[in-house]
Amino acid sequence: MKIRSTTILAVRRDGRLAIAGDGQVTLDKTIVKHGARKVRKVAGGGVVAGFAGSAADGITLLEKFEGKFGEYKDITRAAVELAKDWRQDRALRRLEALMIVGNPEHLFVLSGTGDVIEPDEGIAAIGSGGPYAQAAAAALLRNSALPADEIARKALEIASEICIYTNDDIIVESLP
Repeated sequence: MKIRSTTILAVRRDGRLAIAGDGQVTLDKTIVKHGARKVRKVAGGGVVAGFAGSAADGITLLEKFEGKFGEYKDITRAAVELAKDWRQDRALRRLEALMIVGNPEHLFVLSGTGDVIEPDEGIAAIGSGGPYAQAAAAALLRNSALPADEIARKALEIASEICIYTNDDIIVESLP
């Protein structure tokens, strides 16, 4: 059975970053959890991160990212170093998750294949409903004056109306 879980969406606008995540975890055709928390502030509150995929793997990656951020004190360098380790280390390579990390200046999508992607428009989405949430956020960003946190919340609400693996139990973390 395939576990599907979580939609994570990040929006940067006007010097602010918001990352929103829904709480749904689905096992095959059954919802097994409504309120999973896969978005949080890390690195002493200076970075917001979210993950989609296995909870244990995502938390491991959050901890590894925090360690890299503590070592380098720079989000870009920490993201690149984590991606390098994730791709090269035998144990980390087996982790099944994607991550979004960001602050008001930078936003990155990280993967186990070594990807460190900084999106052009300041919007990034991962997880089951990611494409729906990203499309809604792009429309709201281009056609409204809403702040980043409201765009993230509304876009995830729209995704929850379309994607059966996304719910409206939404957590939004934002900076500054």
